[in-house]
Amino acid sequence: MAEHTSSSITIDAPPAEVMAVIADFARYPEWTGEVKEADVLATDDQGRAEQVRLVLDAGAIKDDHTLAYTWHGADQVRWTLVKSQMLRELDGSYTLADLGEGRTEVTYQLTVDVKIPMLGMIKRKAEKVIIDRALAGLKKRVESKPGA
Repeated sequence: MAEHTSSSITIDAPPAEVMAVIADFARYPEWTGEVKEADVLATDDQGRAEQVRLVLDAGAIKDDHTLAYTWHGADQVRWTLVKSQMLRELDGSYTLADLGEGRTEVTYQLTVDVKIPMLGMIKRKAEKVIIDRALAGLKKRVESKPGA
C-alpha cells in the first residue's frame, strides 16, 4: 500500500460550517490554491457530490482528473481517483472532529501516485504542500464567512 501524508488544523467554526465549505466544490478555485476548475458531474440522493472533475495545478503536479466522493455521516468525506491524465492514484479524506465551543479539528489525509517516475521524497513534499495549502485555505475561508 502506498504511503500517505496527513496533517490537521483547528478551525474556529462548528463542523457543519466546515463541511459546508468542503462540500461546495464550485468555490474550490476561490480558496484551495491548486484547484483551477471544479465541476460536479454526479450527485447522490442528498445532493452531495459523487463525482467531481478538477483541474489541478500544484507546481510539480498538474492534472485534469475526476474523483469519486463517498460521504460518511456529517464528519468525513473520502475520495478516490476515477480517471486522470498523469495520476495513478489520488486518494484522500477530510475528517472533522468537534472540539466544542464552536471549534473543529480537520484532518486531511492524502495519497498521490503519478504515472511518470518521481522520487518518493518529491511526492511526499508535493502531498504536504497540497495538504498545508488546502487546510490553510479552508481555515481562512470558513473563518471569514459571516457567522463564523
